[in-house]
Amino acid sequence: MFKTTISILILSMVCLVGRSQSQSTVYEGELGVTLGFAHYFGDLNNNSRINRPKPAFGLYFRKQFGDYIGVRIGAHYAQVGYSDQYSDNQYQRRRNLSFNSDIWELALQGDFNFFRFEPGNPEYQFTPYVTIGAGLFNYDPYAYLDNQKYFLRNLGTEGQLSNSSRQPYSPMAFCFPIGMGIKYNLRNNINVSLEISHRFTNTDYLDDVSTTYAGPGAFTPNSPAFLLQDRSYQTGTPIGTAGRQRGFSGQKDQYIFVELGLSVSLTSYKCPTAKY
Repeated sequence: MFKTTISILILSMVCLVGRSQSQSTVYEGELGVTLGFAHYFGDLNNNSRINRPKPAFGLYFRKQFGDYIGVRIGAHYAQVGYSDQYSDNQYQRRRNLSFNSDIWELALQGDFNFFRFEPGNPEYQFTPYVTIGAGLFNYDPYAYLDNQKYFLRNLGTEGQLSNSSRQPYSPMAFCFPIGMGIKYNLRNNINVSLEISHRFTNTDYLDDVSTTYAGPGAFTPNSPAFLLQDRSYQTGTPIGTAGRQRGFSGQKDQYIFVELGLSVSLTSYKCPTAKY
């Protein structure tokens, strides 16, 4: 009992001396920002080329559980877009479709560090990691006609507004991030990172292209919908007859983020627990 009391008194006095000398720092997580580029893969970029990157920006909070496991919630804004004119395929160049879209994403991800990571400790200031998760994103593809911007979903370019068997697609979809990265503790509570993460989605309409042409008869002649659903008239004789393949619905659209990150470590102080 006497030894226990003395031990408690000593530990109590040690805890009052000062944090820098008497308390241990516990790494709780990070609050950070990311900046980089996004790229789209789908019916207009079916060879997975990375030749039209667009900006991406993110904010995230990571809660750390032990030395290796973390859970992150992050929000992203990004732009994606592509055109058939970037393709080497002659049919795609004749098809002549294009799109752009803003993406607003919210995702929950689990991170696994390969090495022990302790900001402020020079022995554990670097680690590669992998990440996997699920999220929800908003998108709204658009294109230009005579220098005027038109949102394609509202036009029903594959006959969604004239064919009862084709329903308008939702502007919301799920994404499933999977990626890898490295992070380095630059100084006491400042970290830098580089991450590449691929987003699989459950939509094939990120680019507004998925199934077959509805045919010119499904649209009011010379309306924006008529002129944007089949743009092959700009490259020759129109090819958009009803039932002809416009896209490939068997594979969902995807996108990636490549980002540099800057974060602030979140720490707490914990006095050593008495052992007896």
